[in-house]
Amino acid sequence: MPGETTKRIQQLITESTHTQTEFAAQAGLDASKFSKSMSGVRRFTSLDLARIAEVGGVTVDWLLGIDRPAPALAARARDAATSEQEAIAEAERLAQLWSDLAFLGHKQPQVAMDPVVQRGRFVDQGRRLAEVALRHAQKLDSEPWKARDLAPLVEDLFGIDVRIMRFAFGYEGLSWGDDTCKIMIVGTSEVPARQRFTIAHELGHLLAEDDQELHLDPNLSDAEHRKAPSEIRANAFATEFLLPQDVLREKARTMPWSDQSFAEVACDLWVSPVNLAWRLFNLKLISNEQCTRFRGMRAIDAAMLAGRMDTHWQWIAAAGQPRISVPLVRATFLAYQRGDTTLRPLANLLGLDTDFLRQAMDGAREESPLSS
Repeated sequence: MPGETTKRIQQLITESTHTQTEFAAQAGLDASKFSKSMSGVRRFTSLDLARIAEVGGVTVDWLLGIDRPAPALAARARDAATSEQEAIAEAERLAQLWSDLAFLGHKQPQVAMDPVVQRGRFVDQGRRLAEVALRHAQKLDSEPWKARDLAPLVEDLFGIDVRIMRFAFGYEGLSWGDDTCKIMIVGTSEVPARQRFTIAHELGHLLAEDDQELHLDPNLSDAEHRKAPSEIRANAFATEFLLPQDVLREKARTMPWSDQSFAEVACDLWVSPVNLAWRLFNLKLISNEQCTRFRGMRAIDAAMLAGRMDTHWQWIAAAGQPRISVPLVRATFLAYQRGDTTLRPLANLLGLDTDFLRQAMDGAREESPLSS
């Protein structure tokens, strides 16, 4: 509504204690055009609104009178900030950025998969969903079970943003899906196989469209949490996605199981030995005695047996690092490059000072010691 937008911009001008002309100048807008837009003679462009929102410290949605509903769980009173609240706040921030970018014509890439009929047991629903996701990946020449780092793969194959954060008190993850974007927030981890499973688990929630807009997974090991139908489905999805039964049956057909061969498969598939042992046992590919023996193997033991210690330490280091969403950075930069928005949204997303980022983009270089 133009009337609502003008009213809200006028509110920002009043709160800024500037005149209308001064406010326009601060936003980098022509005073005459700004005046015409405020009087209804001219419409505000998307760039106008982006610059006004930046100066006013609000969102484009707010200027348009589109008040996004906050998830009910985010409003719960707490005595102090928690990791869950941090994760929710970050999800809302990134979702708002996508909403603003969508208004400017830069939408999150949409990926279409074959439809999945969700009926029967939740375990079976998760498996069928994973089978469809794996077929989609294979059409794009990708084999997710071989990928150490799932985050870029999830973004490329499924159009879902993956943000990895460091939380003071630890946090597994959450997923967010609305009409403009799909996002997952995942915690850094000292146990990379656990983080990898969390990413696959959140992917299952998003592909199944569970609990829109927000689905929380503070602790995937919590017994009560795991009983929920959506958790049963997401766990079944993650298990089949990371350890496809066809792949495991082929390996079992071509090799005898020993401590070394088992360790090599665990390292090849980037999973914990205990999860691999249970999966093989449930598929009747190893005996109960073998399952008990293999479950006692630690990830570091598997890496040593398989001669993969270097890659194991690299994996641990990578899982402990925060990560920003690449598609969101790409879209934000493109919006700036095309003049649809200012540099500030990109700087905020990267956690950089605007002037520093501008210098870097302008090609500023340190003087070479060889030039003196």
